[in-house]
Amino acid sequence: MDEIVDEISRVHREVGTRRVASEEAGTVLLRRTFDAGRDEVWDALTSPERIARWFLPVTGDLRVGGGYQLEGNAGGEILECVRPERLRVSWRFGPDPAFSEVGVRLTPEGSGRTVFELEHVSVVPEEFRSQYGPGAVGIGWDLALLGLGWHLAGEGISPEDAVEWQTSPEAKAFVARSGEEWGRAFAASGADPETVTATTVATIAFYTGE
Repeated sequence: MDEIVDEISRVHREVGTRRVASEEAGTVLLRRTFDAGRDEVWDALTSPERIARWFLPVTGDLRVGGGYQLEGNAGGEILECVRPERLRVSWRFGPDPAFSEVGVRLTPEGSGRTVFELEHVSVVPEEFRSQYGPGAVGIGWDLALLGLGWHLAGEGISPEDAVEWQTSPEAKAFVARSGEEWGRAFAASGADPETVTATTVATIAFYTGE
């Protein structure tokens, strides 16, 4: 349990909004520092072989203007790629997705450390947002950063073991703690307490199946 607390506490979370054309988009931001150099983190984020080891298999024309597809998950277009500083992609999931983009920025911090910052900006239906809140995507990104951290530390697990881990008590505890932290970030953004409580409970239940 202490390890779960440590992993959760390494991430700074923010929830906000942004105007996208004529619509209001929600934003979630995650920031944490990895004990790895910027080139190493960049390679883990952009090498198809390495992405498959900590996230999901990816295919496509992996260059600016090209398309990508994560196995069983999102796909989209690579919008910006400035090695080894920043990466921005559209993030489409489902048959008729609305605006959704993910941006990653890497900043060196001292010798052999890198500040990783990820922002997901998306327009989602009001009924979904009011039911699940920002934790719907936030928990998913917390899980991704957990996998990336393990990978960079040389402690990665196989895709088969990862599937098994997702149903373990440890994984459910991680999801619950992540959901609670996203609830706190949601409250800090100005959301009313009843909405924060309801969406936090619903999102944790969705991820844990309980």
